[in-house]
Amino acid sequence: MAKFIPRRILPVIVLAQFAGTSLWFAGNAVIPDLVLQLQLDEFAVGYITSAVQFGFISGTLLFAFLSVADRLSPSKVFLACAVLGAVANALTVYSSTFALLIASRFATGFFLAGIYPVGMKIASDWHKEGLGKAMGYLVGALVLGTAFPHFIKYLAADLPWRTILFSTSLFAIFGGVLLYLAVPDGPHQSKKGAFKPAVMFQLFKNRNFRSAAFGYFGHMWELYTFWAFVPVMLSFHEETTTAAGISISLWSFAIIGIGSIGCAVGGHWSLNAGSKKVALVSLLGSGLCCLLLPIFFEGSFGLFVILLLIWGLLVVSDSPQFSTLVAHSADRAYVSTGLTIVNSISFAITIGSISLVNSLWAHWESPWIFLVMAAGPVWGAWAISRYGNKIAKNVR
Repeated sequence: MAKFIPRRILPVIVLAQFAGTSLWFAGNAVIPDLVLQLQLDEFAVGYITSAVQFGFISGTLLFAFLSVADRLSPSKVFLACAVLGAVANALTVYSSTFALLIASRFATGFFLAGIYPVGMKIASDWHKEGLGKAMGYLVGALVLGTAFPHFIKYLAADLPWRTILFSTSLFAIFGGVLLYLAVPDGPHQSKKGAFKPAVMFQLFKNRNFRSAAFGYFGHMWELYTFWAFVPVMLSFHEETTTAAGISISLWSFAIIGIGSIGCAVGGHWSLNAGSKKVALVSLLGSGLCCLLLPIFFEGSFGLFVILLLIWGLLVVSDSPQFSTLVAHSADRAYVSTGLTIVNSISFAITIGSISLVNSLWAHWESPWIFLVMAAGPVWGAWAISRYGNKIAKNVR
């Protein structure tokens, strides 16, 4: 018999997740101001962006090694990391040197390891049934956070850049406090796992966990590279066609932000179809969009942006379903460890993918180089097809 879940639980988790993960891309919205203030060269921009990613990878590795959220109350971990991440984000304002700037962004990413994966752990503790739908809303919140800097740039270009950093820090603290006060440990939380560093490797011995994780890796090879190059694609199309005067920032926000709808729709669909099917269809759809991209570069802006909107809708709709499959196939005592280590490896993969496409683009500036991203959906589709059908059918 399903246990009663208070109506406030999922909305609070979603709001707290959005508030916390808004720290992730807050620095991106003020990069031009930071470059001017510290008189940085053009190569520094990549380092500022990557610092958060490296911080997140380091944090998730440490959190997974120590099984932090499986040994401690995940709500307390979320609160502590929201506060510490907010402080690190605010310190970006006071960075007087490039080294201090990189350190503050690295620290912000580090503490995000106790927000994003832990938020999913909290959701899994409350939603044994319908986890795919819950994850859909959670990842949708992250997607909106990703797109938000582009919207800020379009809507309030003159907004003082320090205000953006302070506001996101306060918002993150609000989210952490709200979750701590309104969401206690869930009814499906198993007994606290013991400190076992080897559990990170033991989890991969489970065939379904391995299948879900490898599928997620393929998905992430494509996702963040697509997001990173959406403005580049739009700018290149504008320069090489007659589509002059378009708002790169507004369309970037729309193309990335529409993924939140894909996550929500995919989450509801998973209740009937199962997470495996939703993930597989999303991968095949986004892979097809990637293959069609070079052809649509030659067409009108209308057709081009429609393709990008469809791609933006599908490219992330599988993400919450992969997290659901990972959570369900992991040892119940180490769900957070499983989610965290998979996130850590996945974000390391994004750095490799972004670096490769960036290098290819710098050499050729050809739309055909974006086909490199299609390797992700192909690999992901193969990996998730090996997920046990009998078990996958029960993942709702």
